[in-house]
Amino acid sequence: MERIVKTAGVQLAATLDREKNLSRAAMLIELAADEGARIIALPQLFHLRWFPHTINQKGFALAETADGRTVTFLRELALRKKAVIVAPIFEADSGDHFNTAFVIGPDGGIIGRYRKMHIPQLPLWEEKAYFKPGDLGFPIFKTPFATIGVQICWDIFFPEGFRILALKGAEIVFAPTASAFYHSHRKWERAIASASHANGIYIFRVNRTGREEKQEFYGRSFCSGPDGEFTAKPTGTSAGIVLADIDLSEIAVNRDEWVFMKDRRPGEYKELIGEKP
Repeated sequence: MERIVKTAGVQLAATLDREKNLSRAAMLIELAADEGARIIALPQLFHLRWFPHTINQKGFALAETADGRTVTFLRELALRKKAVIVAPIFEADSGDHFNTAFVIGPDGGIIGRYRKMHIPQLPLWEEKAYFKPGDLGFPIFKTPFATIGVQICWDIFFPEGFRILALKGAEIVFAPTASAFYHSHRKWERAIASASHANGIYIFRVNRTGREEKQEFYGRSFCSGPDGEFTAKPTGTSAGIVLADIDLSEIAVNRDEWVFMKDRRPGEYKELIGEKP
């Protein structure tokens, strides 16, 4: 029996004006919800220009708390549109700072949050200067429409996170990213397709777009199904929404055909956590 959930990724470019960014995001979220999307995800740090391209103490002034302007604004919007919103922001919490995705329910409440676990330190992605590694593990979020998880950008290349989420019951994993350099896009697509197939889940990648001071984010948001094929093909490079009709019943169908989860041997994986075999 089909279990269809319409989902959406909002692909947009950020300006220096946070209120304008929120307004643009709201317009696209409303459009996606009016098209029937029940779960809507935004790109990594959607509400800000990509400040981690350099190290500057002034960047910390951009962080917000869970009751700050951005999350409060999106909670009101989620309630109005009766949709789940996955909202990645720069979070401040008790003196610490995280790259965090808030999952907001259709009742306007915060279902939970995921803090980016793997933090890169690369030219133009100086994230270790700003964000602590996540301290909440790999939570799943039981929404009224599907059980979901989140992996943020660099997390995509670490298969352990996807496997944990799949074992805990995630059906869709949303992957907000901030990827520039168009020539690398196939590497991201292959990594996500492989993870979705290996775990028999849907993965929805939502990327930033737009030219900024040091980068040009290329968009190409897409959804990969439990068979590793595109459920929604990569979009273009401009702002807009990507809609995907996700049939949750396909997860069981694919796991019956590709029995990776069944054939796992957890007792033989001790070396992954430093134990001797």
